[in-house]
Amino acid sequence: MRRLTRPGPLSRPSPERLRAPGGPGNLPAELNRFIGRDDELATLARQLESARLVTLTGLGGIGKSRLARQGSAILQDRFCDGVWLVELASLREPHLLDHAVAEALAPADRGGRPVRAALCDHLAGRELLLVLDGYEHLVDACAELTAELLRRAPGLRVLAAGRRPLGLPGEQNMALAPLNTADATALFADRAAAVLGAFTVEEANEAAVTELCERLDGIPLALELAAGRLRALSVDQVLQRLDDRFRLLTGTGRGALPRHQTLRTAIGWSHELCTPGERLLWARLSVFAGQFDLEAVEYVCSGPELPAGELLDVIAELVAQSVLVREETAAGVRYRMLDTVRAYGADWLAATHDGDRLRRRHRDWYLGLATWCELDWFSSRQAEIAARIEAELPNLRVALEQSLECPADTHLGQYLAGTLWFYWVGCGRLSEGRHWLDRALELESDHDDARLKALWVTGYVAVLQGDTIGALGALQECRDEAERTGNATAAAYALHRTGCLALVCDDMPRAEELLRGALRRYREIGELNGTVLLAQVELAMAVAFRGEPADAVRLCEDVVEVCADHGERWTRAYAQFVLGYAAWSRGDGERARALLEESLAVHHTFHDLLGVVLALELLALVTLGEGDAEAAAVLQGAAGRIWPSVGLPLFGSRHFRRPHVLCEEQARQRLGAERYERARRRGERLGLDAAVARGLRTDGPAPARPRAVRIAPPGTSEPAASPSASGGETAG
Repeated sequence: MRRLTRPGPLSRPSPERLRAPGGPGNLPAELNRFIGRDDELATLARQLESARLVTLTGLGGIGKSRLARQGSAILQDRFCDGVWLVELASLREPHLLDHAVAEALAPADRGGRPVRAALCDHLAGRELLLVLDGYEHLVDACAELTAELLRRAPGLRVLAAGRRPLGLPGEQNMALAPLNTADATALFADRAAAVLGAFTVEEANEAAVTELCERLDGIPLALELAAGRLRALSVDQVLQRLDDRFRLLTGTGRGALPRHQTLRTAIGWSHELCTPGERLLWARLSVFAGQFDLEAVEYVCSGPELPAGELLDVIAELVAQSVLVREETAAGVRYRMLDTVRAYGADWLAATHDGDRLRRRHRDWYLGLATWCELDWFSSRQAEIAARIEAELPNLRVALEQSLECPADTHLGQYLAGTLWFYWVGCGRLSEGRHWLDRALELESDHDDARLKALWVTGYVAVLQGDTIGALGALQECRDEAERTGNATAAAYALHRTGCLALVCDDMPRAEELLRGALRRYREIGELNGTVLLAQVELAMAVAFRGEPADAVRLCEDVVEVCADHGERWTRAYAQFVLGYAAWSRGDGERARALLEESLAVHHTFHDLLGVVLALELLALVTLGEGDAEAAAVLQGAAGRIWPSVGLPLFGSRHFRRPHVLCEEQARQRLGAERYERARRRGERLGLDAAVARGLRTDGPAPARPRAVRIAPPGTSEPAASPSASGGETAG
């Protein structure tokens, strides 16, 4: 028996070779160019070397059939008896499967024997690749036939392309992802040129083409259908109509398979193969955005028709059918839908008239998640919580939008926007946080506590952005209303943030008075958390600016001790910044560097741009004191690039700006204006990670951000969506 020749290094055949294969087989000639997928073709070749059964799975329109044919064409010389394609999409009766395969292979006269026996005899002495395309609606029959053929024909290898694996022993599955942006753009440009003749991607249309490819999820079928629309529309017009993508993306190409003539039909083919329960869950999952986890699905999507205990099995089936994508993340196993699949499910959800209820449950779950993350922020899990909120941001945005669009739920939007203060402030999202807070406060609400919380958080964010007028207005309103309604917690937070405003406005006596008053109120109401400790750090900063570093050190060392007891790192990093400032002011550069480097590393972990840039500014001065004026100028340039993402550089404060001015003056004197500017511009070209690495004096990349963790309220039957009655940062 001949041996299967192992494929050598992957190389693509010439177009002539594809049009007229020299060996046996029935691969059709392709009508247009194959674009991209180099990595997938290489992986497919390796899998066919090592396994006798390879399944290529993915959503309808993702390009399984074309990749299977292209990969087979490249490898057909490796199979002595050729490559044979069996197209099964149009076959509806499982009992005709054997006949369909036999018809494609055209075995010798069967002499009245059963078709399968003739197939097995025909393949027994041959070495060929059998490509089964579009088998998903015949998966059981196809698996049974494939298992028997592989058992009876040692030289046979099977490549099966469908929407789910066959589930046979020894099967290697390759799940096909959408095209990356570069390949998607190249495919769209190629198909558009076929339509228009002179279409190219150039500077004038590059942004629109890229956005179109991304919004179509890199699905080849969608891209080809969109290119076909250029006969009548511009790229921008196609983009504008994508909200109704299933009506827009239809095709009339006579060469296309019926199931590929419209995007709706391609996705609908998967829908038809789902059970009623799978279809219902598909529709309900459309309320999610981005990734989501099993606990969220169990709360949001369960009900009498879909008991929570059965959802895992239904999810597994949707993953198997390529409707859901399963992803291993730092937070554990999570799922996501392509936007096109989600849009199809949303249409079905609308038909059930259950969309409003599902969206409310979705909102409630993420309100609960935000509440528990805020409570847990003052703990050793701070960094993991920051990473978790980052992962959940698309769903939190949906929850915010849902709340603010419904007048009866305005207070929930105000509460959620305020509850996420730790993310807006601590994780480099000041601008987005301000957007949601301003939107929430534009709306009327009868729930004073939620509005008061949004007000003091708005004041907090505005202070850090250098928006004195915005901060003063929000904080004064919060203080007045808190006193009127008797909300002692909101009053304390507003007083605290007013003291912070005085600090950045260089009014040190008033800052000290207000911050001491806020700390006194916090003690009276029993409030202890990172924000309370931050008030003590800000008081220490005011004391240090007033020329009393010893008192500032005592205040910050107390904060460091309390933070250590609770495993808190974010507020501690700000305390270390003030301690570093105090050490520098005493002339202890070595101690200042150690403290500032630790502060910088922690703030970079959280992506807290304010903490990062403050540390870089002071490290520049410390570096100058060590004798390296050029490195100091580079750090100043790096800080200058970051400030616009935070707000007004150094808050416009004379006291905060003093180290920067001192560093610049002395560095210019030592280097000369021209060398200083060159070094500063070099720093401006550094990305965030590179800037942090410079500040830490490391050659490699800056420390990685932490793993996220799965966080859910105790018991997942109900979300913890409402503010706590007392204590904690939620009470504000």
